[in-house]
Amino acid sequence: MKTIKALLLTSFLTFTMAAGAQAVMQVQHPWQGKRVAYFGDSITDPRNSGSQKKWWHWLQSWLNIEPYVYAISGRQWNDIPNQAEKLKAEHGDDFDAILIFIGTNDFNAAVPIGDWYTITEDSVEAAVHKPRATVLRRHRQPSMNKDTYRGRINIAMQRIKQMFPTKQVVLITPIHRGYFYGNEKNIQPTEAYTNEIGEWVDAYVQSVKEAANIWAVPVIDLNATCGFYPLVDEHIVYCHNATDQLHPNDAGHVRMARTVMYQLLALPCTFDK
Repeated sequence: MKTIKALLLTSFLTFTMAAGAQAVMQVQHPWQGKRVAYFGDSITDPRNSGSQKKWWHWLQSWLNIEPYVYAISGRQWNDIPNQAEKLKAEHGDDFDAILIFIGTNDFNAAVPIGDWYTITEDSVEAAVHKPRATVLRRHRQPSMNKDTYRGRINIAMQRIKQMFPTKQVVLITPIHRGYFYGNEKNIQPTEAYTNEIGEWVDAYVQSVKEAANIWAVPVIDLNATCGFYPLVDEHIVYCHNATDQLHPNDAGHVRMARTVMYQLLALPCTFDK
């Protein structure tokens, strides 16, 4: 543990080359000391009581990241443009990257999945081994339906791409959902059950992964890689408590943060020369 802590605090990975070689290569973590905006919901919101320190707090400690946190408990993908506008108003372009970790509340609210594209047949000029001509072809455009999950993602990603064209943007999939009891009007079953429109949570997770290809951004599949699985009783050690197995506790956030940190090693934070 001491070795890992030292590694994280210095944020250097040292690789000793072949036996007897004198050279040592040191690689600085690409996100070390950067300014990162965090968009999302309660799992990222510092005001949520599920844990004392959130996953981004640990990235701040380990990598000296300066966090700009705009996540708000209970929010869905349709709030991401609002969070982006707040970032723009407060920091302009004076930051390095954006991490977006949201979607679980869209599932709970039974937001329809919807379609990625609206498809029409339109005329377009083309020339393929023959003189230029106007031809009819199927034409797709991102669906901007604010009442569907994919439409909301499209609206948010288009806005972010327009507002911050030079910035790194990383999507993070929703983690697994355990049982949650807030009060008699807020009882959420585990993900073993569909939502009110019969959709499994998998469809909402999968859509975030698909959005990465559609919008040319990397995705960290935290659902698959962080190991948080509150559907077994033993994993309550990573949950807030017995009635809130939806929100990770401090141990759960550490586990998520370590996964994110190592995933970020493979991604540039900035695209400067």
